[in-house]
Amino acid sequence: AQLVESGGGLAQPGGSLRLSCAATGFTFGVYAMSWARQAPGKGLEWVSAISSDDRNTVYADTVKGRFTISKDNAKNTLYLQMNSLNSEDTALYYCAKHLTNSIASGMDSWGKGTLVTVSS
Repeated sequence: AQLVESGGGLAQPGGSLRLSCAATGFTFGVYAMSWARQAPGKGLEWVSAISSDDRNTVYADTVKGRFTISKDNAKNTLYLQMNSLNSEDTALYYCAKHLTNSIASGMDSWGKGTLVTVSS
């Protein structure tokens, strides 16, 4: 499995960005997927997950109501729409593939990340 994130960059506080994660090497629609992030000097924080059938989505409290996870199985692409950004959202964002179709399963493949910087 290979995962390549894109869409990061500089955003102003209150602004929006949409991250993408292009997946290859596995049957994308069969697995749950997640986004996680690592802020400078901090540990890895899980952000959001989506089940293989799109019926279940979950979010960390820190992003709930601001971020939306989605995917397009036809394009083998995972998305993260991020609105109302603030400085605490500054981080390297990773997408990850789960072991099964369930968001309760662990993650076994990771991309290299895309950097999001929120600053005025």
